[in-house]
Amino acid sequence: MDTLLFSVFTIAYIVLFIVSIRLLRKRHALSIAFLLPVIAGLIYDNGIIASGKYIGEGRLLKELSLVRYYLHAFFTPLLVLFAWKSLEQGGIRAARTTAFRSCAFLITIGLITVELLTEVIGLKVKPEWSYGVLSYGNAEPSSGPPIMVLIVAIVLLAASIAVWKAQGWIWFFLGSLIMTIGSAVSIPVDSGAVTNLFELALIASLVGTAAYQASYTKQHIEPAA
Repeated sequence: MDTLLFSVFTIAYIVLFIVSIRLLRKRHALSIAFLLPVIAGLIYDNGIIASGKYIGEGRLLKELSLVRYYLHAFFTPLLVLFAWKSLEQGGIRAARTTAFRSCAFLITIGLITVELLTEVIGLKVKPEWSYGVLSYGNAEPSSGPPIMVLIVAIVLLAASIAVWKAQGWIWFFLGSLIMTIGSAVSIPVDSGAVTNLFELALIASLVGTAAYQASYTKQHIEPAA
């Protein structure tokens, strides 16, 4: 069952990727540029997990799985830049300052560095079977979520509240909240794909946010120019 779910997630992300490319062509949907690499990484991540049992245990799946961790380290922190750009597109004045922008980029670079040093470099993986899915997971998992994931979640929540207040768009907040709760609470279901479902809900809400802000800006800013 999980193989089917991860396959569906992969297809869903491909659709979101195509939608995002189209949004990027709109002048006021620039935040989507920071989301495209994240979606690309999730296409790869879910695709490899869905294909694991067909590839089989061995060097190939191990190396392909290691790439998943590197993509996660390099791409997930880009959500901080998405949050910053969403604030800017939401008309938040502070987000337009050089200091705010510089802070967003520094946090992103810092999170990538921390994730690489603490979670990826020197990583040892082992084959794991879970609900019919074969994947290579961390052989020495740490307790609790990585600091990078926690900080990204906090940034998204804070930004989503500001966008909700400024533009009346609640879906950014709901997507961030669902992802945060889903990651923190253990749900008693016979599936290992639940967290990935929450991730999909988050990314869909972010794509929706970019689309809404493109439309909102066009309606509220361009006529006044």
